[in-house]
Amino acid sequence: MSKPSERLKELGITLPPVPRPVAAYVPAVRHGSLLLLSGQIPVREGRVVYTGTAGRDRKLEEAQEAARLCALNALAVAADAAGGVDNLKRVLKVVVYVASHEGFTDQHLVANGASAFLADVLGEAGKHARAAVGVAELPLNSTVEVDVTFEV
Repeated sequence: MSKPSERLKELGITLPPVPRPVAAYVPAVRHGSLLLLSGQIPVREGRVVYTGTAGRDRKLEEAQEAARLCALNALAVAADAAGGVDNLKRVLKVVVYVASHEGFTDQHLVANGASAFLADVLGEAGKHARAAVGVAELPLNSTVEVDVTFEV
C-alpha cells in the first residue's frame, strides 16, 4: 500500500487544521513511541456539525459519518504531533463514545465509521483494538467522540 500521505491524495482528502481545545487540555501527548490524543468531536470549520443522540436525533448513517469526521480530526492532530502523517506507524486503540438514545444498541456500527476511515488511509497499520460505548451526553452536544492512540 502507498504511504498515508499518498493514500490521502488518492482518496481526495485534505487533513483539516487541528481543532482547538475547548477546555483545559492539549490535543496530544507523546510518551516514547506512543501518541495519545484527546477525544475528537465532529468539528468542521470550528463548529460541531453532528449534534444530538443516535437513535433519536441522528440516524445510524449520520452517526457513522460523525465518527468518520472525528477520525479525520484525530488523524490531523496525530499528523501534526508526529511531524507528518507518514510518521504514524500504526493505530493501536480506538475508543468511540456515542451519545445514545434509550434503546440504541448499534454503537459498534457507529464506530465502524471511524475504524473504516483509519483502515482506508493507513491500510493494515490502521487496523486496531477498539471499544464502542454508549453514553447519555457528550461535550457540546456532540453525537460522537473518538479517542485514538497511535504508535509513532
